Amino acid sequence: MTATAFSLPDLAGELRRFPTERPALICFVKEDCATCNLAAPVLEAFHHAWGEAADIWMVGQTADGNAILRDRHGLTLPILDDSALRASLAWDFEIVPAAYWIGPDGERRPPIEGFVRQEWEALADRIAADLELAAARVAWSELPDWCPGCGSKHLDPDIHDRLLAEAEGSPIRARRIDVAPSDDVDEFMYDQGFSDGLPLVAPTPERVLRMLSGTARDPQGIVAIVPPSMAPVTVEKVAINAVMAGCKPEYLPVVIAGVEAVCTDEFNIHGVNATTMGATPVLVVNGPIRQRIGMNMKQAALGNGNRANATIGRAVRLVVRNVGGARPGGTDRSTMSSPMKFTMCFAEWEEGSPWEPLHVERGFQREDSVVTAFAMTSGPVQIVDQESREPDQIAGTLGLGLEGVFLSKIHRMPVDALLVVCPEHVKTLTVDGDYPKARLRDRIQAVTSRPLREMVGNEVSGAGIPPASAAKMTEAMLASPAPKFADGKFIHIVVAGSEAGKFSAAFHGWLTGAAGSAVVSRKIEC
Repeated sequence: MTATAFSLPDLAGELRRFPTERPALICFVKEDCATCNLAAPVLEAFHHAWGEAADIWMVGQTADGNAILRDRHGLTLPILDDSALRASLAWDFEIVPAAYWIGPDGERRPPIEGFVRQEWEALADRIAADLELAAARVAWSELPDWCPGCGSKHLDPDIHDRLLAEAEGSPIRARRIDVAPSDDVDEFMYDQGFSDGLPLVAPTPERVLRMLSGTARDPQGIVAIVPPSMAPVTVEKVAINAVMAGCKPEYLPVVIAGVEAVCTDEFNIHGVNATTMGATPVLVVNGPIRQRIGMNMKQAALGNGNRANATIGRAVRLVVRNVGGARPGGTDRSTMSSPMKFTMCFAEWEEGSPWEPLHVERGFQREDSVVTAFAMTSGPVQIVDQESREPDQIAGTLGLGLEGVFLSKIHRMPVDALLVVCPEHVKTLTVDGDYPKARLRDRIQAVTSRPLREMVGNEVSGAGIPPASAAKMTEAMLASPAPKFADGKFIHIVVAGSEAGKFSAAFHGWLTGAAGSAVVSRKIEC
């Protein structure tokens, strides 16, 4: 193996370049390592014996420590400064001292790490033989048989990630923004408009690199074109926003799939943001990844307290904000907006459901991990029923709870609703046996059916059917029942929540179809 080239200054400030045209012994050390201090006089003896014929260099990992080593042991051999640790990273060892003999043939052999006296004696014999010179004067018998080395400084987790991010060949390609030393990083990110109003985690190169370890996808691969600016977003840029949102690397595949889902033409994220109704994505996660990354699907599933739920939804929104340019007062034109604009993501409790999970219902395999995006305008709105004991009673309550979507007077709307049924309500629905989703949807439509006459604008509320239009209708038309939803297929049903408490929840949707937003699911690929 050919040794990696480097250029490092010595303690006199002279730049030493490797390789030279001579054989070399390169030994990486750090001052606070006892074994490195044990090896230092041995290296000095090697320098006295062979320094005229070979380069005997000590490469120190701490700038101040290099001078301390020199003074402590009276060293005269060249001590090079690798306090930036780039050479240490490139040479890829684990323990210091790490001694490499690059002989006359130029080949870099595996290093001697730590101190095993027998190995160091063999190294000395090898160098003397290669150089055809006398042995170095080392009192081997006075040295211990074995001393463990210390972990190399470049492998410190925080340092190592930074070095990888800065190294040649790093996947980090995004434009770097330098923050002045006098600036507060958190305030700087606010000032630049990166934040949704909450604090952000600074996306340092090492954090982004660590985030990218959560996926096998090419960091420069295009994930989606993000409206409204129609800007391409790479895996790397999704990772940057995931860092800012507070995600762990294992969440990144879910964030990527969420971005893919909301940036489709069908979902229409531009319309979702631009409508004054205040629509926003709600993400539901299905499949094995729920447990793998620790998502919440039980108690408080729709609320705070779970890192994965909170940060995945936030990361998707930050991508749309920071890459797509959708910001309040700009293309985000919501009249009132909603806390869901910060985040809304949860997992379905498939194991507590008597029905097919949402992703299976939508055509995926049960073992697939899938994220489904809904465009919702409000929620979660609680539906309370602690008295009903019959399946159709609970189903009726859930229907009445959904009648408030948009406004109770507005029926036959082409609008999606996401119904989250709690486990206790599920138990009541299935107390007599199976209660299919189709039956629940039909029951909802039935209990919400009202004569069209009740939909006409009047002195109580001008909303609904304009009186002028109603005047043209026959009595039979006005008496005809109109269910809440234009079609039962717009009612999407999942199970989540605590096993205690008879409180289900509903999310009210935006217009569906070409005029609004369609529900979109994407398989999560790690």
